[in-house]
Order: sequence, then C-alpha cells, then structure tokens
Amino acid sequence: MDTTAVASDPQFAHIRIVLGIVLGLALTTLLKGLAKFVQHPGRERIYGVHLGWALSMFILLVHFWWWEFGLLRVHPWTFTSYAFLVLYVVVLFLLCTLLFPDDLADYSGWRDYFQSRRSWFFGIMASLYVIDFVDTLIKGKPYYEHFGIEYPIRNGLLVVLCLVAMKVSSERFHRAFVAFAIVYELSWIYRLYDYLP
Repeated sequence: MDTTAVASDPQFAHIRIVLGIVLGLALTTLLKGLAKFVQHPGRERIYGVHLGWALSMFILLVHFWWWEFGLLRVHPWTFTSYAFLVLYVVVLFLLCTLLFPDDLADYSGWRDYFQSRRSWFFGIMASLYVIDFVDTLIKGKPYYEHFGIEYPIRNGLLVVLCLVAMKVSSERFHRAFVAFAIVYELSWIYRLYDYLP
C-alpha cells in the first residue's frame, strides 16, 4: 500500500486532529495532577496505588499515541471505526480526570479518594478493554489476528481483574494489580514494537 497516498487522506488527517485534541487534554490532566505533588509536597499524603495508576495511565496514553501512527494503514475509514476511536480516547480522558479531581475537600486524602472512586475507575477501565477489543475487530480479521492468541486472553484477563478491583479493597491486591498492569503493558509495548527476533 502506498503510505504517501494514505497519509494525505483528508479523513485520516481530520481523525488524527480530533484524537490528538482529546489525548492532549488527557495528558494535560494527568501531568497537571502529578505536578501538584511537586508544587505542594506536604498538602496531601501520597498514595502509592493511586500514583501507580497515574503512571499506568501515562503509559497507556503514550502507547495509544504511538499506535495511532499505525492508523495510516486503515483505508477507507468508516464512521463506525472513527466513532470507536473517539469513544476510546474519551474513556482514556475520563480515567485521567477520575485520577485527579479538581480538589480533595470532601476526602481525607488520596487513599480515601481513590478507594471511594474505585468502582467508577475500574468499571470505566474494564469498559476500555472491551472497547479496545471491539475496535480491533472492526478493523478487520487480518488486523485482529496479527496480535495472536495473547490479545483476547490479555483483554479478558484485564477486564476480570478490573471487575474484581471494583469489589475488593485489599491493599495487597491493589498493589499487585497496578504493578502487574504496568509491567505487562511495558512488556506488551516492547514485544509489539521493539522486539527484533
């Protein structure tokens, strides 16, 4: 396929602008939230699980932005594919805003806030992996199959873990889950894009 012709596709250029705006807002929300810890280090006590999910979201956003380059190969575009991509980035944005509210006045700290919003955060995150699955299927069978058997297992496992995280308040579980999510996502990115056999 001639990537020059596809790259000049006005539909793709328009889609990239829309996705970039929402992703930019998500990154801004995340980075502004993290900057508060540097600006006001003693104001609220840091909660490791919350910071871990902030790091995980940063990795997901950067991964999505890199993956977006691969959309050059999608041609022609359908409104359904476009709508799922917009839904995908909106969900990423919502997760970032849930991690960093405007203020913590109603909570005793980051741990209290995160635990009280746990069902919302992990419910939306579970929907993210379902949306990702449907979005991948929309792009066609060859695109779906190039990820191999690991992809549906990965998404299914992450949905189940998110559903468990909605109900379980165990610190040990939440620490293990966020550590697993970060390490696995980094491994997935490396194996998809950087590994040379």
